[in-house]
Amino acid sequence: MEVLVAVIAFAGAVLAAITTGVVVGRIREKPSGWLVAWGVTTGATCLSLGLIAVGQLLGYGVVIFRLFQITGSLVAPLWLAVGIAQLIARKPFPRFAAWLFGGALTGLGAVIMVIDPVTQTFTKEFPAADVFWDIWPEWLLRAVHIGVIGMLVIWLVIAVLRGRNGDDYDLDNMNATVALAPGGIAVAAALEFTLPGIVVVAAMAATVGGVWFALARPLAPYEEEEEDAGAEQPEDGWSRRGARGAESRAEPSASAPPRRSGLGDLVAEYRAGEQGDVDYASRMQPSDGFAARPAGPPAGQDAYGGARGREYTMPPQAAEADRPAPQGGPEYTMPPGPSEHGRPQGGRPEYTMPATGTMLPGADPAAGMGAGFAGAAAASRGQGGSVRPSPNIYGLLTVFTLMDGAGDAFDKLAEETVEAVLRNEPDTLVFVCHSVKSAPLQRIVYELYRDEVGYTEHQRQPHMERFATERTALVLAANVIELSVNAAKVVPLPTAFR
Repeated sequence: MEVLVAVIAFAGAVLAAITTGVVVGRIREKPSGWLVAWGVTTGATCLSLGLIAVGQLLGYGVVIFRLFQITGSLVAPLWLAVGIAQLIARKPFPRFAAWLFGGALTGLGAVIMVIDPVTQTFTKEFPAADVFWDIWPEWLLRAVHIGVIGMLVIWLVIAVLRGRNGDDYDLDNMNATVALAPGGIAVAAALEFTLPGIVVVAAMAATVGGVWFALARPLAPYEEEEEDAGAEQPEDGWSRRGARGAESRAEPSASAPPRRSGLGDLVAEYRAGEQGDVDYASRMQPSDGFAARPAGPPAGQDAYGGARGREYTMPPQAAEADRPAPQGGPEYTMPPGPSEHGRPQGGRPEYTMPATGTMLPGADPAAGMGAGFAGAAAASRGQGGSVRPSPNIYGLLTVFTLMDGAGDAFDKLAEETVEAVLRNEPDTLVFVCHSVKSAPLQRIVYELYRDEVGYTEHQRQPHMERFATERTALVLAANVIELSVNAAKVVPLPTAFR
């Protein structure tokens, strides 16, 4: 039996060492509270299992017993619970309380277990703590084990309740907690009730396996949003689909709800119920240019009723008699002002959407800016424009740095994505992909949405999921800047001949 326990303990120590290396690598990439706590857990478990393996083969002694009790019985289960608290808690106070609780008990317990006398004789049999410890370390460990079990049960219940009713972020938190909490409870219970050594080492190895499972799952990062003004805190990052360079999440404030990238990979799924102070009442009011928005084209057809993919050119120019005399200066291909196209001519549709891909007739990008800022549509009705757009407009500017030789593939993917956005997203006001003349490997994507609800719908579209997935092999780095619009002028873009 001693040899079997030693083999299991040695295998668990190797797994714990590998997992500790993974955790340290993630901490170096992007530090976070729960990663630090779990790094302490896996490191302490590695040392504890190694000591158990040595003790089972060569016999326990005072030094091995003390170190095993400090690392395996005190530090490992305690900091596992602290890490789960850092992951699940949304308020700064429970996070701080978990750090304080873990640090105080670790320091106090280590001092007591180093100086407390041990008088019993050791053998190769797994040592029971209540046999060798005096009353102070025995009751300290008992309090720690009971507290750890209580914390893990509470956080497990909270995580399950949030995961059942929340978004992907909460679901991934639940999966991680379900993988980790039972192992921590088993370790604390096995040590508290002095179960056989094989049960203790198996529970410890299972806990390390849970940490490995949680770290190996593909999750995506979240942006850091601290609730208290001026406070800085590393970000929490339990969500899905990306590298686990996750950060610790802080509770969002009511005035500044956390937001993700408009392109899908830099911030995770928008949290359910956290759209912030979006004015849904104003969203229900039809704004200029969108009051009579046409439905999208049928499957297989473009906006003009023809087969999708056929080529179009610019609409025929008005007769010379209808054309106003030039006022001087060279003539460019920018679309004419409201004096010419402000009124329908001969039943032709309005070509006022930025001309990238297939165009929807009758759409005015400026109309989405709100009442009083309706561009050509307003001019056609004799209304004055305004440079002050709706306060609900939400914008993003993303700078992509591409891999060498990936420019053409990225441009093709971006063009297809823009065409899909144009066809299917009426609340996306502007979605433009720029190249940079002085930096051939950079692309800039500029986005404006009617409000955050329109932005959320944009994120859920299949073509955006495809864009986020297929650009992974093309993009080296990306920087995202959130925008609000203070003043603007929006006019249609010229259409390129094909």
